Amino acid sequence: MGSSRSVLFFINLAIIILNLVAPTISQDDGICTFTADYCWKCFDTGTYTAGDKYQVNLNSLLSSFSSSAQNNSGFYSSSRGQDSNKINAIALCRGDLSQDSCQACLNKSTDILLQNCSTQKEAIIWAERCMVRYSYNLIFGIEQTDPFKHVPSPRFAKNPQQFELVLTPLLDILSDRAASGNSLKKFAAGHATVPGGETIYALVQSIADKLVDIPAPVPAAPALKEEKKKGNIKQIVITIVVVLVAFVTILSIICIFLRLTKQRVKLDEDLQWDDFSDANKLGQGGFGAVYKGRLANGTYIAVKRLSKNSEQGDREFKTEVTLVAQLQHRNLVRLLGFCLKAGERIVIYEYVPNTSLNHFIFDPIDQAHLDWETRYKIIGGIARGLLYLHEDYRLRIIHRDLKPSNILLDEDMNPKIADFGMARLFMMDQTQGDTNTIAGTYGYMAPEYVMYGRFSVKSDVFSFGVLILEILSGKRISSFQNGENEEDLLSYAWRNWRDDTVANIMDPKLTTVSGYYSSGWRLRRGRADRGK
Repeated sequence: MGSSRSVLFFINLAIIILNLVAPTISQDDGICTFTADYCWKCFDTGTYTAGDKYQVNLNSLLSSFSSSAQNNSGFYSSSRGQDSNKINAIALCRGDLSQDSCQACLNKSTDILLQNCSTQKEAIIWAERCMVRYSYNLIFGIEQTDPFKHVPSPRFAKNPQQFELVLTPLLDILSDRAASGNSLKKFAAGHATVPGGETIYALVQSIADKLVDIPAPVPAAPALKEEKKKGNIKQIVITIVVVLVAFVTILSIICIFLRLTKQRVKLDEDLQWDDFSDANKLGQGGFGAVYKGRLANGTYIAVKRLSKNSEQGDREFKTEVTLVAQLQHRNLVRLLGFCLKAGERIVIYEYVPNTSLNHFIFDPIDQAHLDWETRYKIIGGIARGLLYLHEDYRLRIIHRDLKPSNILLDEDMNPKIADFGMARLFMMDQTQGDTNTIAGTYGYMAPEYVMYGRFSVKSDVFSFGVLILEILSGKRISSFQNGENEEDLLSYAWRNWRDDTVANIMDPKLTTVSGYYSSGWRLRRGRADRGK
């Protein structure tokens, strides 16, 4: 399945604001106004008669929504009545509306429902600015995907492929921001620029009760023509954002290869989907193991098998398949595709024959392959990869787990940054993020991240500095001890730098190369110094 299909999948899950020009919309599991400003559906699950208790409760409940001033979040949830006359309802306004605009939309929406669903006990309406839903059944936490409307736009994207590559990470950033909102308002809006000058404006919103995993997939949208990638998907707000945040509808896809479409993965004899062999294991990470595999055309691949029943693994899987697929740089490992089958979560990368950097710099025998020119090339390649992530990509990417085992080396010892499971996306004008969950490898994590959960491009720069120190010294940051003194590698390097005895830090194998190592490499240990 190509990248255009995967982007259509995400468009199904979010409200995209792209200069709406609404054409006539045909009836499909619901009724819409001519311009699709309001779409509603009356469900045939039960009826009431005029004047009975259910109608009294319904009118009272909807009236309370349209006149309520109980909060400024734009989210309302309430019930009226008992037993067979009990009614449950929720209402939600778009997150950027004023309270007056919210109330006006709710008034109009409830009027439409009462006029057009005059005897039905269950109904829902989606408006351009709000939604209302009521039922005699429980609805809080229950998904409803109708009515579903695809509204194409007559405006053309100048470059559909570039448009898609910008859209997907934009929605991913906004979904994370919406998910981190307060208990009543989970909303985020933003924009991103497509190369060539076009700007994508998008918003993501979820009803508070829906930020949970939803096993059922959202219905797929009608296929869009290639040149109309600016089409808009209109769907009930409850469904749109929730599944994007939870990333569970992706589980309905069995096997997707982004650049190897229609190629079948053929693993070595000992490497089957349900019987991965240690003989083919290339390495073990925090969220799963990596194995060597082979495509039908003979091309070798690296198959990362994520650990089962791991919440962190789910987050890593989401990040890798939505982020790494968009990255194209010679110093970043290339994602070939991913696969989901029988509960397995598989990420497939290009095979890098010389494994990871830590196998060379910390092995007494393999260190012999790392002369100064090779180490210098590795340092420069890592720097170029980081520059791409921090400055040259459309959005700013913080890797957050830079270390020797995540630097792969190809046959010419060119480095490739790998393992983006902990990476975070920033808007280009965003400089810092915060988290309550500290994850990473101690020794490589910046002090402000360890102590306060604060991360930025400086966090990667700190990790890069530690990497440089390990490459030049041949010592591990986590196991270095200076004789009988318990002095960590950073302190040792800093002391020798101040004492102008930097040669003490260097790997003895490099001391025969005169002049190279004194060319100005520098590790600054103070957080205040980094990034200046």
